This record gives sequence, structure tokens and C-alpha cells, in this order.
Amino acid sequence: MTRLLGVYGAGGCGRTVMAFLRDANPGVECVFIDDAPLAPTANGHAVVTWDRFLAMPGDRQVCVAIARSALREALALKSAAAGVVWAGCIARQALVLDGAQLGAGAIISPFATIGANVVAGRGALVDLYACVNHDCRLGDFVTLAPYANVNGNVDIGDHAYIGSGALIRQGQPGKPLVIGRGAVVGMGAVVTHDVAAGVTVVGNPARPIVKG
Repeated sequence: MTRLLGVYGAGGCGRTVMAFLRDANPGVECVFIDDAPLAPTANGHAVVTWDRFLAMPGDRQVCVAIARSALREALALKSAAAGVVWAGCIARQALVLDGAQLGAGAIISPFATIGANVVAGRGALVDLYACVNHDCRLGDFVTLAPYANVNGNVDIGDHAYIGSGALIRQGQPGKPLVIGRGAVVGMGAVVTHDVAAGVTVVGNPARPIVKG
């Protein structure tokens, strides 16, 4: 049976993922899935609606390539409800070291590094040149923007976002530095202490944004 891979999302994230997903799956038909297509094709691939994708013949799989983690989770659940396999992708140029474990639907971009004994949850998105060092734990639907740098022994909660160029200090064995669920680490921030769930931190050293 023909294998069909759909990249859910034809925006910037999806178009980036398509380039290395296609490279990792030579000979497989790849299409974009978009609920409101702006054009019939993008970068040489058909852009189809979800209903059209379900009607296409073949052994269908979906890679959900949406930067916003809540929507990424919703579309992964939608795919599962339709009986479509939720696929992840590890770029050929990515570095995944010994003992690393990646959850379903994880996307590891070109030149990203996943260190030894890292555990990443479902739907984790590690973008270009991001680094997660040894013994870190990433929850479900964590997002690391390009060049984010997470040192060893750091625990990052579900749906947390680590901005481009952010640097997170190393924790200790048995006492990791913790980034809470849904926390946001701003672009270029330098995190030296735990970040509470749902809090946004910016700057060097990183401090919570004060709304006033």
C-alpha cells in the first residue's frame, strides 16, 4: 500500500518540517494539510484540507507541525480520533545521543542536539540548532525555538516554551532546575533559577514580567 505523509500546518513551521521530513522519507508522497488553504500548493507539495486528506488512498500518517503547543495537541488528538497514525520526525542532521527517549510525534529539527538520557514527551518540538543536554526531562508539547540552549538536569513542564537563544542553567542530579508547566522563557533570556508554572520570564538574569 502507498504510504502517505501529511504535514499538518502549511505555515512557517510546517514548511520547515516538510523539508527534512521529506528528506527522511524518500519515495513517500508528502502533502500539507491546512484547514483553510491559502493556495493549492506550497513549496512543490499539494495543500489539502483534512477531509480531503482522509479521502486520499494509502497508509496515512500525520506529522503535526504547528508552533503553538495547544493547537499541536488538539490536532494530534484529532488525528488519533480519526485513526490516523501520529508521526514524529528526526532530521538526518540532528544529533540524538545514547539513552535518549522521544515521545510520539516528537519533531527534532536539523542541527538540533538531544543529549544522553534525555526524555522528551509527546509532541515535543525542538527547532533548528536548539540543544537539550544530558539528563533533561521535557514534558508533553514542549517547544524549543531555534538556538535555545538547555543545560543538563533540567525539567521542563508540559506546554512550556523556550525562546530563541535562551540559556537555561544546569541543575544537579536529583535536584533539577525546573521550568513549570506552560511557562514561557523569552528570547535570549538567561535562566538561573526555577520558573513557576504559567510564568513568563525575560532578561539576564531572567525575571518574571511584571504587569502594571
